Amino acid sequence: MTNYPPPAEELRYLDRELGHLDARRAQLLARRTWLVAAAIGQAAAASPSAGVPVGGAAGRRPEARASGVQNTLLVLGGVLLTVAAIAFTLVSWGRMGIVGRSLVLGAVTVAALGAPVVLLRRGLRSTAETVAGIGLALTVLDAYALHRVALPGVPGTEWTAASAAALGALWAGYGLRWRALRLPLPAAVLVVQPALPLWALASATDFPVVAGAIVVTSAFGAALALRATVPALRTTAAVAALTSGLCAVLASGWQAWSATSGPDIAAGAVLPASLAVLAVAVARSPVRPGVSLTGALAGGLLAVAALGVVPAKALPGDWPAVGWLLCALTLGAAVLLPGTSPLPPGPVRRGLLLASGIVSAGTALWAAPVVAVGLVGPVRNTEDLWSGAGADPLPSPLDARLPDPLVVLLVLGALAAALYGYAALARRRGGHGTSSSLGAPVLAWSAALVLPLTLRLPYWAAVAAYLVLTTALLALARFVRPATAPGPAPAVPPLPHPAPALAVLTSLSTAFLALAAEGATLTVLALLTALFGGTCAALRSGPGPAPTAAPVAAVAAFAYGTGLLGAVAASLELGPTGTALLLLVAPTAAAVLAGWLGDDPLTPAVEITGVVAAVVAVGVAIPLAPALALVLGLCGVLAGATALRSGRRSAGYAAAALFLLAAWVRLAAWEVGTPEAYTLPVTVPALVVGLLRRRSPGTTSWAAYGPGLAATLLPSLAMAWSDPGWPRPLLLGAAALAVTLLGARHRLQAPLTLGGATLGLVALHELAPHLIQLAGVLPRWLAPALAGLLLLAVGATYEHRLRDVRRAKDALGRLG
Repeated sequence: MTNYPPPAEELRYLDRELGHLDARRAQLLARRTWLVAAAIGQAAAASPSAGVPVGGAAGRRPEARASGVQNTLLVLGGVLLTVAAIAFTLVSWGRMGIVGRSLVLGAVTVAALGAPVVLLRRGLRSTAETVAGIGLALTVLDAYALHRVALPGVPGTEWTAASAAALGALWAGYGLRWRALRLPLPAAVLVVQPALPLWALASATDFPVVAGAIVVTSAFGAALALRATVPALRTTAAVAALTSGLCAVLASGWQAWSATSGPDIAAGAVLPASLAVLAVAVARSPVRPGVSLTGALAGGLLAVAALGVVPAKALPGDWPAVGWLLCALTLGAAVLLPGTSPLPPGPVRRGLLLASGIVSAGTALWAAPVVAVGLVGPVRNTEDLWSGAGADPLPSPLDARLPDPLVVLLVLGALAAALYGYAALARRRGGHGTSSSLGAPVLAWSAALVLPLTLRLPYWAAVAAYLVLTTALLALARFVRPATAPGPAPAVPPLPHPAPALAVLTSLSTAFLALAAEGATLTVLALLTALFGGTCAALRSGPGPAPTAAPVAAVAAFAYGTGLLGAVAASLELGPTGTALLLLVAPTAAAVLAGWLGDDPLTPAVEITGVVAAVVAVGVAIPLAPALALVLGLCGVLAGATALRSGRRSAGYAAAALFLLAAWVRLAAWEVGTPEAYTLPVTVPALVVGLLRRRSPGTTSWAAYGPGLAATLLPSLAMAWSDPGWPRPLLLGAAALAVTLLGARHRLQAPLTLGGATLGLVALHELAPHLIQLAGVLPRWLAPALAGLLLLAVGATYEHRLRDVRRAKDALGRLG
């Protein structure tokens, strides 16, 4: 007999079961949605064009693109295999001899050149490109082996020329047959370059024949670059043409420079002039703008070389530099001045101007050593402080090797005038000439530095001249307005004027020059402190046209104030302890001034300078451990006081570090040498703090436990590697094992990584002698060969899987 429940109870039962079914269906639908989104996200991440991960189911964005990983593996594998082949052929002769190895290389070369055909049919283009590159490299080794086996009596130059021509033809035919490979054709252009010059060198020793061969090679490369449609081939041919042309020009220039008679000099200038006309004619032809610019640049350089070789050979001493500069400036004026140039505005004019600028920059670099002597020469006073005022700022041992200061002064003055004229012409034509407006003051300042060397001023006059130049630059920094490039609103940010930086450089030279005498040192440092401090105050209180000038002046004022404190301590003979304590006045003043300034833009500059002064005080106290501990403790007090200000709470970490360093120095003074005595007091509180920080959401194990664990594990690991005994490695390995197990138990990345790495390195330390013995038995080429094969296999597998992932992505996209 069947008993049915009451209708009301049965309804409740049915409703409950239907609810369970609806919940289960919703759960399954949500799981399906997540799986579809995850699959699409993985496919998008594996694709080379992947952007932001799809939806919320995707993980973090990969740091390297899939195609980049694939190409890196393939290139590394190809390089390692090529290195192994070279070592196999040249070094590891073994028992086979050169004939047997030649046969092996030939078979491997045929296999390497045939494998890309199969790989291309399977769609593995990158792998095919890598294997083809290996095959091309092996053909070079085949040519070497063929010369050693079959034709050892052929001279090396002739064989190299014939091999280059044959390899070029072979690689070109290989690339034309399988056009999907992008490497063979550019490689053929490169390998065929030395063929004709080497043949000319082997058949004739006359310079015109070799130079003509180089010119013909360059012309062939230029014609190929103009007519080629493949970008890689066009770029390679252009580079090869420029390289060959440069070699021809250098050889012709050397020939002209070595000539002694006037006709020989003029004849040596004919070839650069002809090449200049040809280059400009090619640049004016209807070619790409980049080619026009390059051709005009080469033509301009060749024109300056052809025009300048005659005065360079005729003028005595260092005066040829003036001739080169005048030729370059003449070329620039012929292009820029209205009514003097038939060339329309475009790449050709820009190339000629660039050539003029390059030669002008070259003369400026030629003059740079004398400027460097004027700027850096006073540093030699640090070798013998307060020994007396020198009579000659220019070091006498360098007089014969330095350019004539008078010629340098004329060159720098002409360059400064030319830049000022160019800036004025640019502004007249509606431009801004910002670079010229900034470069001209630098050249004028360089000429002013060379002036005392030219006049051979005595010591005190040189010091006064440097001080006057510093004062003038500071005044210029106070009143000049920065160069501003025109632009729509909002305006382009103004470019800073170089006057503040030049004032700082000149003041450094002045300070070093003053180190020759005690009175000059104290006087100059006091004046520089007052000058830069007054400039900073004036810039801060006034309209301040240059926003960077005031911080620069503040930094310089504190720096020279710190130097003045050190000079006073040296004059009073206070010793290291007294000097370090006196130098702490500077960081104390910086901390007080920074607290008074608050959020002023000067505050960071003042604080950084105070930190540097504190570092100097610490460096002075290093010889005495008790004094160093005292100075570190006082610096910790200053850092703790700074941490009381709002926005500077992070200085508390620096204060804790300084107090810890002070304690370490005291331990060192007590001759405590065990590293764990220094690291364990850091590790325990760091781990406690990390355990507390771990309660905050978003805190990783690296931020919580990484510093504490590294503080003990890393120093102990370094000591264990140099410890011949067994207790330290055993204890460190046990501690690392415990840390690793704890990290695995709680699934924390930092303990697991640090502990595991330490444990592995300790084990490697114990196995190192046995590994060294094993490495001595194996041949040298075996390791790179195995690594190259592994990388090639991984790269090919990677490319194959990328193709499958792309297909899966396309299939999922069609489903959507």
